[in-house]
Amino acid sequence: MTDDTGFKDNDSNGGGQVLPLRVIPLGGLGEIGLNMMAIEYDDSIIVVDCGLMFPEEYMLGIDIVIPDITYLKANRNKVKAFFITHGHEDHTGALPFVLREINAPIYATALTIGLITEKLEEHGLVKSTTFETVRPRDVVAIGPFKVEFIRVSHSIVDGCALAIRTPAGVVIHTGDFKLDQTPVDGEVLDYARFSEYGEAGVLALFSDSTNVEKEGYTLSEREIGVHLEAIFSRCAGRIILAAFSSNIHRVQQAIDAADKFDRRVVLNGKSMVANARIARALGYLRVPDGIMVDLKEIDSIPPEKLALLTTGSQGEPMSALTRMAMDNHKQIKVMKGDTVILSSKFIPGHERAISAMMNHLYRRGADVIYEKVSEVHVSGHASQEELKIMLNMVKPRHFMPVHGEYRHLVLHGRLAQRVGIPEKNIIIAEDGDMVEFSLERAGKTGRVESGRVFVDGKGVGDVGAMVLKDRTHLSQDGMVLAVMALNGSNGELVWGPEIITRGLFFEQESPEILQEARAVVLDTLSGINAEAKTEQLEVKEEIRRALKRFFNKTFDRRPVILPIIIEI
Repeated sequence: MTDDTGFKDNDSNGGGQVLPLRVIPLGGLGEIGLNMMAIEYDDSIIVVDCGLMFPEEYMLGIDIVIPDITYLKANRNKVKAFFITHGHEDHTGALPFVLREINAPIYATALTIGLITEKLEEHGLVKSTTFETVRPRDVVAIGPFKVEFIRVSHSIVDGCALAIRTPAGVVIHTGDFKLDQTPVDGEVLDYARFSEYGEAGVLALFSDSTNVEKEGYTLSEREIGVHLEAIFSRCAGRIILAAFSSNIHRVQQAIDAADKFDRRVVLNGKSMVANARIARALGYLRVPDGIMVDLKEIDSIPPEKLALLTTGSQGEPMSALTRMAMDNHKQIKVMKGDTVILSSKFIPGHERAISAMMNHLYRRGADVIYEKVSEVHVSGHASQEELKIMLNMVKPRHFMPVHGEYRHLVLHGRLAQRVGIPEKNIIIAEDGDMVEFSLERAGKTGRVESGRVFVDGKGVGDVGAMVLKDRTHLSQDGMVLAVMALNGSNGELVWGPEIITRGLFFEQESPEILQEARAVVLDTLSGINAEAKTEQLEVKEEIRRALKRFFNKTFDRRPVILPIIIEI
């Protein structure tokens, strides 16, 4: 690590030909989350971020989604390091799975390293992983790259952009950012470094596109503190505030409000407790003496003197707040007079779960305050005017929007044109595109294998599109089992057939349907010649087709049909 802040490029070819810089997004372009980008020069690759995505509605039974790293595995000897911009799971959550395949050091700021370490401990990977803690303006020299961490404002402490100096030129990856002029911790985005790089010359900018549809500027995080204090001042009962556990600024402001109005604070939820502990140890969270109390003590504290900070703002089924709403939490019972504050954005796809959770909270007698009815959340991402300022500071020769759905990338490209970047210098890429940059030109030169890998329990990648299709089929049309025993030598029916259905209809109300289905199987068996009856696969296929026609005609449904034949 070095504190070198000069701009002279390092030619790894010893003065020879300068090669194009190859940039390969493996996640985060075409979706929100899953952020991962490989940056390759000659025989070296560095990876920016390594994030997950939470499953969409059609991904039945899937726990999380991670990027396909086939390209990195094929080039694992080239991978020199992971550079992580900040500690959110959509930028770090895939590390426990990727590090099993590619063991390279991780460079990140202190809180980011702390959060990653906590996650890797759960997977037993801490001892085998090399961590390098950096600070803003530190420069890491690795292979042909020199990577400088540049402070940005975001909804998590210690976020950074990356200025990556290569023999082909300087590229800047903003990570997630906004231009917060009054951040809670006073650490403003480093305008000076972005501007200095812009004056010296930047080959390409990769910039956060999440809020490109929003006009104007994103509100400062400090605004939330004002609204939280107003809520704390007027609430007579307990306050239960749910937020992302990684949003240390939000946790800090809740603690400050509780201290101002003489309330004790209880932390609830595994990640809330862990992240607060890490942030406190690193000095990012300031907690007044005596304000924290243990969860076991809540019954001894008057309701008007208590504030609970918890996880579960997205209505996750097993989260602490959902268990409270369903009256399944062992220690906390929601009661009349409680005020529940959902201090986070409703993530797309979670609206139904959040709505159901809020309804249950109201049934318990609580009042619920959320983004649509009060200013209890602000975004951590830059809106249009801030995105323009970033483009004008950096003045890139080429521009590639990142971190967003496809429409976000297109709209960000159009925004860049409005501030003077030529359309021919704007690249709208997607996951798997291989993009090459040089002083002469930039553009897509091919594709690599990419996509989404599903994690289901302990299985990583063993659930694919066909399995999800079957799960969807089962959830929509149900299942039929046709169980029977056949003589192994001549194929004659020995027992059955027994027809069992699940998710198709209520069998006790229509037993005649089962009898008709049984008759269909018997007729099918009688129509199969003696020789074919000894071939199980052929018998199963004939039964499946016959039952498929029967249930389609009877119910206009197409259940999954599984003939089960026992040979005797």
